[in-house]
Amino acid sequence: MQTHHRLRIADARDLSWIDSGSIDLVVTSPPYPMIEMWDELFLGLKPDIRQAMAEGEGQAVFEGMHGILDPVWGELSRVIREGGMLCINVGDATRRLGSSFCLYSNHARIISACTALGFRVLPAILWRKQTNAPNKFIGSGMLPPGAYVTLEHEWVLIFRKAKLRVFATPEERQNRRQSAFFWEERNTWFSDVWDFKGIRQQLGERDEKKPKAAGRDARRRSAAFPFEMAYRLINMFSVKGDLVLDPFAGCATTMLAAMCAGRNSQGVEIEDSLVPFIQAQVNEVVPMANERILERLEQHRLFVRECGRTGRELEYTNRFHNFPVVSRQEREILVEYLGSLTRMDHLHWRIDYSPDLTLRL
Repeated sequence: MQTHHRLRIADARDLSWIDSGSIDLVVTSPPYPMIEMWDELFLGLKPDIRQAMAEGEGQAVFEGMHGILDPVWGELSRVIREGGMLCINVGDATRRLGSSFCLYSNHARIISACTALGFRVLPAILWRKQTNAPNKFIGSGMLPPGAYVTLEHEWVLIFRKAKLRVFATPEERQNRRQSAFFWEERNTWFSDVWDFKGIRQQLGERDEKKPKAAGRDARRRSAAFPFEMAYRLINMFSVKGDLVLDPFAGCATTMLAAMCAGRNSQGVEIEDSLVPFIQAQVNEVVPMANERILERLEQHRLFVRECGRTGRELEYTNRFHNFPVVSRQEREILVEYLGSLTRMDHLHWRIDYSPDLTLRL
């Protein structure tokens, strides 16, 4: 098996170079409106928001920022195939502009935009980030009623384009079976609350000698979502060989997870200054991904041992890995290791896979 992965430096509001109906899954996390670290980006792309911000018109600023994101959702409605999936990680924001402090519900605004485009909204996931200190609060401390709840979660919004995807040929159905997940993974992954830590990645100082261009200079701190989030979503909502798109590629987390999961990927990123960091990440993907694959298989073996300890008999056996599984649908799961990474050109990589870890090149 081989997969291909391409990064393009471009504005995601125009994806005209991507064929209609060619994308199987989108996993992305856009800049969050009303979060101060993203102000420079939004103001650079739409300078007239600055006046509303100066006048403390929070709702006008909120709508102006979402007006920048709306064309991206429109492009995704074109490039995603019928039955394809869209997963968006986004957090709400609390902010004081002028004398007004309030919540800005980014997730609700995106749901409204996507449903208007014809996407079918599915049950969402709450990601509890575990990033806020327990003594952090907003407002007047212990004095009611002026204190406010601290946001400690983000949303993973899940949409489907039109009807269920059809696997029409015997080869497609076999590939789907080999892309299945384990019974115990299903029970964890398809819970509506995920509880693991966020990440912080230092990207280095911005070059002060380089002029700012529409807010596209490198951020000192990335807003990358965790690899585990992207890896789960890709395994949950696509099959091996699918094409996964991230229109806000950032640190290329979605692309790395697609490599690990045996999917093809396309990333779009507006900040060209992130390219060296992305290239360094990709260069290290083979050992990193194989460690996650080994962990995945070991977690299943631990589950099997626990079943034996408690007297639970597992009726079926996986034909490729030769370990017990709970259900018939798990019998053909095939988890392949990354064998080699080949750089095809500047921003195009190929991954070759092997079912045997010892055959890595």
